[in-house]
Amino acid sequence: MTLGADQACDAAIAHGREAALTAKHSNFILLATILASSLAFIDGSVVNVGLPAIGKSLHGSAEDLQWLVNAYLLPLSALLLMGGALGDRFGRRRLLIVGTGVFALTSVGCALAPSLSWLLAVRGLQGVGAAMLMPNSLAILGGAFSGSARGKAIGTWAATGAMTGAVGPVLGGWLIDSVGWRAIFLVNIPLALGAIGLALRYIADEAQDGPRASLDLAGGALATLALGGLTWGLTVGSGAQGWTTPAWIAVLAGAGLALAFIGVERRRGDRAMMPLALFGSRSFVGLTLLTLLLYGALGGLLVLLPYMLIQAAGYSATAAGAALLPLPLVIALTSPLMGGVSARIGARWPLTLGPLIVAGGLLLTLRIGQGSGYWTTVLPALLVISLGMAGAVAPLTTAVLTSVDPRHTGSASGFNSAIARSGGLMATALLGVVLASRGAALMDRFHWAAAVGALAAACSGLSAFALIPGSKGPTAAR
Repeated sequence: MTLGADQACDAAIAHGREAALTAKHSNFILLATILASSLAFIDGSVVNVGLPAIGKSLHGSAEDLQWLVNAYLLPLSALLLMGGALGDRFGRRRLLIVGTGVFALTSVGCALAPSLSWLLAVRGLQGVGAAMLMPNSLAILGGAFSGSARGKAIGTWAATGAMTGAVGPVLGGWLIDSVGWRAIFLVNIPLALGAIGLALRYIADEAQDGPRASLDLAGGALATLALGGLTWGLTVGSGAQGWTTPAWIAVLAGAGLALAFIGVERRRGDRAMMPLALFGSRSFVGLTLLTLLLYGALGGLLVLLPYMLIQAAGYSATAAGAALLPLPLVIALTSPLMGGVSARIGARWPLTLGPLIVAGGLLLTLRIGQGSGYWTTVLPALLVISLGMAGAVAPLTTAVLTSVDPRHTGSASGFNSAIARSGGLMATALLGVVLASRGAALMDRFHWAAAVGALAAACSGLSAFALIPGSKGPTAAR
């Protein structure tokens, strides 16, 4: 037997052992990916509820509170695609473990933060950890299951993520009221340890076959710097300082770096972290606009609503967290139904009507005032927003995957996730004037922000109507 035959035989045996281990321990693999991804879902929701308490404890300004959210979202948005590429190159199991470990260590760092500057720095590293674990948890899940079992596993993963997003604000609010805001970061530790332990025990190392693709380091660096410049400029411009010369310089520099990023990606072609061939599809362009605007509107709401309920409406942190429960619960319960509807009639109408319903729900938040009852003002608005988001979430996922050439589906999915987080990033950067307000002024400016969010959501629905084809069945690449 030749040396090449020996190597081929060894590779086949290794693949066979890996497949056997995967089949035997598939439920533990599913649990590991759920625990890892739950870190990001929970952390994002509990910190929003904790903003008033953290700001009071560490004497943070409105701009500081914006950065408590964006210091995490910035590296997550910019490095999400890079995290997936690193998993392809060095092993998804390894990146999942490293990312989860980074997230756990930085959670401890957040809980022990002696100052606001320390907390902001560690939150940025936490976003780096999330950018490593998020894409690789789903990639591991996709590789561990096949056929109908894969769809069931991904559905379980998504539903559990929605449930943890529901539990997070309530648990976080209770911890803030009873223990203190530092405890909300320590919730991550048992989840991280469980995910790492299960990954070490039950997820096999991937066999590295063939040459490894080169990493798009220049693209990753330019994307991070571009988002950083835009975020810093928008944060300063929307704050007490207003649109000073440094704010304009930062925004213009961010825009210039974004153009440089596009140039780099064009030269790299299909080896880019964001292949420009994606934008040859009119549908994908429409879906990108929809995602940016819709998730920008939603991200702004999720930051402002609990903050306003605590600061202006007199809610406790626990009550403010519980107030958000309808959103993830309704989405988790109704998304499967909307996925079936989209499969029958196509994505255009669900993705047009869903955001328009969200816009209507955001307009209903204009009824919220000091002394307003939860059941008559807050709940109806959240239920309408939840139904609209449920109408868009499942069709959006399917439409993104079917709007481009099959060889670009991975890049399209990752890019769409990054755009969703970038929408929240940009929205939070513009909330300075609202977060700096108090009492009746805070309520008034919350209403203005909600009206702008409603306009953004409506525009997202119109972009779907204009750019997504209306034929039945999955969205065709165009």
